[in-house]
Amino acid sequence: MEMRKRLLGAEHPDTLISMANLAVIYWQQGHWNEAEKLQVDVMEINKRLLGAEHPDTLISMANLALVYKKQGRWNKAEKLEVDVMELRKRVLGAEHPDTLTSMGNLALTYWQQGRWNEAEKLQVDVMEMRKRILGAEHPDTLTSMANLALVYKKQKRWNKAEKLEVDVMELSKRKLGTEHPDTLGGMSNLAVTNRKDGMKQNSCRLM
Repeated sequence: MEMRKRLLGAEHPDTLISMANLAVIYWQQGHWNEAEKLQVDVMEINKRLLGAEHPDTLISMANLALVYKKQGRWNKAEKLEVDVMELRKRVLGAEHPDTLTSMGNLALTYWQQGRWNEAEKLQVDVMEMRKRILGAEHPDTLTSMANLALVYKKQKRWNKAEKLEVDVMELSKRKLGTEHPDTLGGMSNLAVTNRKDGMKQNSCRLM
């Protein structure tokens, strides 16, 4: 990064890549302040040089939102993720893969705050669009289904969660094989759901 700054300048695209890469290292080490500073610098330079709607600017905004989430600064993270989602909808369209990723990220932010209804609505939209565009067996579609199941589990809607997790598991088995990590993950998620639902039913019978 320092050599690129000296040779190419502080605002050269390659310098910005180095800054973003270093920010990721800080992020993975839990050095949030250092990561935040670099991500803010990259975002502001991209905005000034490329414009607010450029893909590189939107990526830097999404990365900064991740730093804020790790810090528990939900309002700042949500604001950035809403901006990214709305800009991608306008520039790329509501069904573009990058737009759907943004919607999924925002849904996760709502999920982490316990805002289940808002998380559910976004996850349902993402899942349905991915089913229509990519097909029911695409890995991204399966991820959306699993994420929606997590929302249902947090709401204790065990039947809806189980239905989705069974579908994910069966589709993963057929598409990826029974020993694939994603299939095994789906089986594990379903087992947890069945255990929780069983505990709830046993509690009801005891009452």
